[in-house]
Amino acid sequence: MDPVRVGICGLGTVGGGTFDVLTRNADEIARRAGRPIVIEQIGTRRDNPDCDTSGVKVTRDIFEVARNPDIDVLVELIGGYDVARELVMTAIEHGKHVVTANKALIAVYGNEIFHAAHKKGVIVAFEAAVAGGIPVIKSLREGLGANRIQWLAGIINGTGNYILTHMRDEGRAFDDVLAEAQALGYAEADPTFDVEGIDAAHKLTILASIAYGVPLQFDRAYTEGIARITADDVEQADNLGYTIKHLGITRRGENGIELRVHPTLIPKERLLANVHGVKNAIAVMGDAVGPTLYYGAGAGAEPTASAVVADLLDVARNIATAHSYRVPYLAFSGVNDEINALPILPMEEIVTAYYLRLLAVDRPGVLARVATILAEQGISIEAIIQKEATEGELVPIILLTHRTREKHMNEAIRQLESLADIAGPVTRIRVESLDEQG
Repeated sequence: MDPVRVGICGLGTVGGGTFDVLTRNADEIARRAGRPIVIEQIGTRRDNPDCDTSGVKVTRDIFEVARNPDIDVLVELIGGYDVARELVMTAIEHGKHVVTANKALIAVYGNEIFHAAHKKGVIVAFEAAVAGGIPVIKSLREGLGANRIQWLAGIINGTGNYILTHMRDEGRAFDDVLAEAQALGYAEADPTFDVEGIDAAHKLTILASIAYGVPLQFDRAYTEGIARITADDVEQADNLGYTIKHLGITRRGENGIELRVHPTLIPKERLLANVHGVKNAIAVMGDAVGPTLYYGAGAGAEPTASAVVADLLDVARNIATAHSYRVPYLAFSGVNDEINALPILPMEEIVTAYYLRLLAVDRPGVLARVATILAEQGISIEAIIQKEATEGELVPIILLTHRTREKHMNEAIRQLESLADIAGPVTRIRVESLDEQG
């Protein structure tokens, strides 16, 4: 049978990994696809010394690949927003299927891209955009298709998980571990996307849309980073029976859908609490199947290439069979008005428990005033730890609350920080049980 001809745009880490997997496993891939998958052309700004591209046409103009009539599938691995969007839209306009690992592109422009692809009758596949080599998108769209997804929570950024793991295991400060992660290549020179939760929010946006059949709405995602987490927070969480993880959480409720990324205390016995280093994991709760967990390498050349090539296999099989039925991009055919009408809830409407850390002047009555402010907002205390005074006669107070609405906690923190006996900002970390009730 005629081969499926692929154009790869971007020959960096993931592009190089995809090139290597396609060439190394060409025979096995052809057996699975029912026909060869060959690299027809590569568009890249610079050569990758680890890839032997002799025998493959290479161009510095990525748009030449998108317009090449000999190419069936364009693989977009350049990353970023605007240029990637223009490249993908050009490929679709020229009738090419697209495979991408670009979570930012899908989270921000996915609605537009999928609409254009549907009109043109081509496939846009993006398994590699979330959690590297973990097939969580395919699992949500297909394997869990019988389920009403109730919630999912994931460690979907390896850099943040690496930092929090080493802070916990070694008692080190955030800045110290971040510098180490940068030296090892786990964190970028500018780590903002990773440590502030933007990268995870891109991925969570995609997962939530597939889970609930709603449009991609990255601009509605709440993001909070981990830079303010201290070694003392990590230690106190452990004393209380919790581990701090930087989670993406989405949950379907009666009034809307939660879409949030932030540091979270989770019980130490939960599987997600025991995902360490740069690994990723996503827990999904379905009404029929119950809890499921998807774990593995969330980044890296060949783990991500594994997902890219899996998408290429799906496209090749579709081409080989001229199949008219395709799994919808975001899992749901057409528009489900009931689900689609559910809004993304503002963060102030979220209900969860909280860990609070504050520094108080060591004098009688301070703790009573703290408890009164919380009580006035309807917030009850589950646990309290009062440590010894520091050199400046400030007493660290650790509180664990029962579940309450975020807007009530915001008001309580505002009042606490206005007290003369409270020094500096109050640290707030949300607490999630992640059991079958969420």
